[in-house]
Amino acid sequence: MKKAVVLGAYGFIGAACVRALKARGFRVTGAGRSRAAARRSFPDLDWIFCDIGKASRADWKSMLAGADIVVNASGALQDGSRDNLVAIHETAVVRIVEALAGTGTRLIQISAAGVSQEASTDFFRTKARGDAVVTASGLDWIILRPVLVLGPEAYGGTALLRAAAAMPLAGARIFPDARVQTVYVDDVAGAVADCADGLRGSRFVADLAEENARTLPELTAQIRAWLGYASWRFHMNIPAGCVMLMGRVADALGWLGWRSPLRTNALRPLQSGITGDPAEWLGRGGTPMLALQETLLRMPANAQERTFARLYLGLPLAIACLSLFWLLSGVIGILSHADARAVLTERGISAGFADLAVTGGAAADIALALAVLFRPWCRPACLGMMLLSAAYLLGATLLTPDLWADPLGPLVKVLPAMMLALLVALVLEDR
Repeated sequence: MKKAVVLGAYGFIGAACVRALKARGFRVTGAGRSRAAARRSFPDLDWIFCDIGKASRADWKSMLAGADIVVNASGALQDGSRDNLVAIHETAVVRIVEALAGTGTRLIQISAAGVSQEASTDFFRTKARGDAVVTASGLDWIILRPVLVLGPEAYGGTALLRAAAAMPLAGARIFPDARVQTVYVDDVAGAVADCADGLRGSRFVADLAEENARTLPELTAQIRAWLGYASWRFHMNIPAGCVMLMGRVADALGWLGWRSPLRTNALRPLQSGITGDPAEWLGRGGTPMLALQETLLRMPANAQERTFARLYLGLPLAIACLSLFWLLSGVIGILSHADARAVLTERGISAGFADLAVTGGAAADIALALAVLFRPWCRPACLGMMLLSAAYLLGATLLTPDLWADPLGPLVKVLPAMMLALLVALVLEDR
């Protein structure tokens, strides 16, 4: 039985490649950084755990020993607190190529349609430089470049499409002249499996794309119909400048750990269009990629799809609301320290304890407001908000029970804030 190692095996495309290769009879080993994501995706798979961007040539030589096929499905959209494009797309590829030299192992590189060393984004430029390393090597190599990949798993651009299509009341029209082709994720995985089986030759670069393209607004409308929603009655034309401004905000959030599909490295290709030429693939006898309508028929939408689309749209707003709520709570506590202190002292609480409670509570509120904005800390911060809220309610019930009857409901209003924090903690997932 031949051995295949899939880098980025719990990712969107990597996971599909694992399934396709296993179905073809390969003994598959996955490689990735996160043990938790790996175990959730394929608990019974053999795994290599490493930081792909930091692994040395010696590391790769050891990890890839005995592999007949290596599929590089790893990648990152943009530099951020967790990702370095040069390290992942270039340095890692150089070291992998060096490690495989003289082994006879076939390297299948998953790239992207439209990559160029003169491209407008560092994603495309680093991908192109990595591809150049592969093509210049003496390895048995194949480079596959899919266009916009769609699949049942909602992640990144596919999640953003669902969210955009689920917008209530009115649809947002962005980049109306951009043309987009799609490809079904299982078609990409099938192409990888064909290449692993040696059915399409060697040492070639091929785009994986359906035959026809459509505008981005047309694509969004078709996704909306697939979700089961009626067509919008109204449309909002969003200027390209406003869209790119949102991209800059998303870029900044990337340094807080958020991998938003709205980052500029995703928006710029959309603005210019995402298309490819499937001629090379078809000329080698490759199976034509499914058209968009056929792709959507392969993954029928259901209530879970619609729920996810709306939740994905509202999640950033919920996190922003939580942060603002707790930030204002802390700031107001500091600015109104004397009044807050008086609420306690008038009920017989000692001045020292009242000062400590007001100051400590305000500091904790501000700390949680800032922590929830950092992706690695977001879920713990939400749980902290719930625990601190419960402590406030318990303390108030014991020390100032009359506040439950206050006409403005200062204690009652804590309950929906707790539920919002719980909701964010429950739905917050990377994959």
